[in-house]
Amino acid sequence: MATLAGPRNVETTINYYRDPGDGSEHAPSIAGKRSTFTQPSVDFATVIHDITGNESSFTLDSHGFQLCRHASQLVDFTSDQQIKDIYYPEIEKLLSQITGASRLHIFDHTIRRPNPSAAHSDDERRPVKRAHIDQSEWGAMNQVKRHLGEEASRLLQSRFQVINVWRPIKTIYKDPLAVCDSHSVLDTDILPVKLIYPDWVGEPCTILPNSGHRWYYKSFQTPEEVMLIKCYDWKADGRARRVPHAAFTDAEMVDKDPRQSIEVRVLIFHEEDMSKV
Repeated sequence: MATLAGPRNVETTINYYRDPGDGSEHAPSIAGKRSTFTQPSVDFATVIHDITGNESSFTLDSHGFQLCRHASQLVDFTSDQQIKDIYYPEIEKLLSQITGASRLHIFDHTIRRPNPSAAHSDDERRPVKRAHIDQSEWGAMNQVKRHLGEEASRLLQSRFQVINVWRPIKTIYKDPLAVCDSHSVLDTDILPVKLIYPDWVGEPCTILPNSGHRWYYKSFQTPEEVMLIKCYDWKADGRARRVPHAAFTDAEMVDKDPRQSIEVRVLIFHEEDMSKV
């Protein structure tokens, strides 16, 4: 399918958390138990703005996300070992160049593609059509403690970030990824939720609706167009610090092939930067 010239904005909805209004707290989710991820929700009408032709205006510090061109040696991403041996070093090099980090640590990756054998099971990894942030501040700090051990207390005294690297495995038509301008999201729009694993606890965030949110995407995103998503930034000097994101429905693309993508999550350290503001 040929891509269309110029930006292609989409009128659609984003799925948000709906506050029950009874003062109840959001129940924790259990990793591997899809039923525990169910939440009161509302589909909120919005326009997703296409950044095509204006990609360079959006950076990790200005908006909290950044599209960059990057080719990988891997094509199908079917081997976990190859992903770790080949793709991880590629991503480390890319992020080192873009962020100037003194140190990086990739702590996991997620592949989303059709899997008929896992359909409707807890192992199915479908596009997440719910506005969310992968890490709260507490969750980001906990990831550092979990993965860096005795070094964590020192590393937490200087600037660190959690950045996701999201790449299409094939050109995206159905269920594209939307990212929200960090500066359009109030702290009160963000609700941390505990995520319980057998041996540790994470804390992603669900998002409350707000008509002020500004959503963006890259139409017909190709495997050579990688979206960097800032989930957390220790620095609190006015730059973008966290970005909600979600898959969304494009009514003109619902009959296209299902989306395939790989997302790598990375701890980024700037050990020389010890000034919070």
